[in-house]
Amino acid sequence: MSRIGAFTARLYRGEVGYDFVGKRKIWYAISVLIAITAIVGLGVRGINESIDFKGGAVFTTPKTSVSVEDAVNDAQAASGKTAVVQKLGNGALRIQIAEITTKQSDPIKTQLAKDLKVDQNAITADLVGPSWGSTIANKAWTGLVIFLVLVVIYLAIAFEWRMAAAAFIALLHDIVITVGVYALVGFQVSPGTVIGLLTILGYSLYDTVVVFDSLKEQSKGITKQTRYTYSEIANQSINSTLVRSINTTVVALLPVAGLLFIGGGFLGAGDLNDIALSLFVGLAAGAYSSIFIATPLVATLKEREPQMKALRKRVLAKRAKAEAEGTGSAESAENTAPGAAPAKGPAPAVAGPRNRPRGGRSSGTGSSGRRR
Repeated sequence: MSRIGAFTARLYRGEVGYDFVGKRKIWYAISVLIAITAIVGLGVRGINESIDFKGGAVFTTPKTSVSVEDAVNDAQAASGKTAVVQKLGNGALRIQIAEITTKQSDPIKTQLAKDLKVDQNAITADLVGPSWGSTIANKAWTGLVIFLVLVVIYLAIAFEWRMAAAAFIALLHDIVITVGVYALVGFQVSPGTVIGLLTILGYSLYDTVVVFDSLKEQSKGITKQTRYTYSEIANQSINSTLVRSINTTVVALLPVAGLLFIGGGFLGAGDLNDIALSLFVGLAAGAYSSIFIATPLVATLKEREPQMKALRKRVLAKRAKAEAEGTGSAESAENTAPGAAPAKGPAPAVAGPRNRPRGGRSSGTGSSGRRR
């Protein structure tokens, strides 16, 4: 087995681990900083809504040698509105002009054909009314709210309200970061973006529930023992599922990165950018929140309970007593280390004076070695 494989196996068994829960204040501070940056970007730059929400027209031209910059200038001069132009993989141009009516689209199409030097009949125009975009936006927000409410109810029933609250905060964390990135980079928010956002929320929730399920199993009867605090049990749950979380995140990010950087970047498929960016940012944020936010937050809430406070006092008192007596120091150090594995069982029995062989003979001597 390779070194990496051996390490991951030890990590899964709980023989080694990283103190995620113990350093939760650092993760909280990082998340707050990222969230503030996203909110500031959202407030300063705002969301660049596509014509699906604002209404307008999309003109698709045949293959042309006109550059994107020149096409933007021509489209804005012809319409008097802000235009968004994308170069497609076949050399065609996709020109989006928001907030124009059907009557305005025909002269704009004629002027674009002249400026771009293409056949007017070869230019296709797709019109979207503002009422349709408003309906889509309202349904998207309604679906998001229903999703969050159902998630909280399910987690409160399947686990407990503290885990439901922690998962809800983690999902809001993912939404704020994803929307903030869209505002900062200036990507358009389209129905594809909403689809990608709902998809990554489901993925993030799945990853969080896996850790919560492990924590629920390992914390059964926790108040009946004095070896671990709740925070240490929570940390063991994160470490035992860490390899799985990393593997699934990497495997999910690879094809999404292909859509975003190859499909959207090199091939110029604008529709792919809408959904790929939300998936890429959301998957990364969801993996981060499930490890660094959700479970540490559950530990923070649980440690405020009187039973968990009493358990922590008993655990620390037992360790302090063991250190003071000078016995069981190795066991105390093992128990103190977050993510450490529980003891495998009682120590092997040591033979006392009465059980030792007489005359200094080895206990392994057979009948052939006896003296007569």
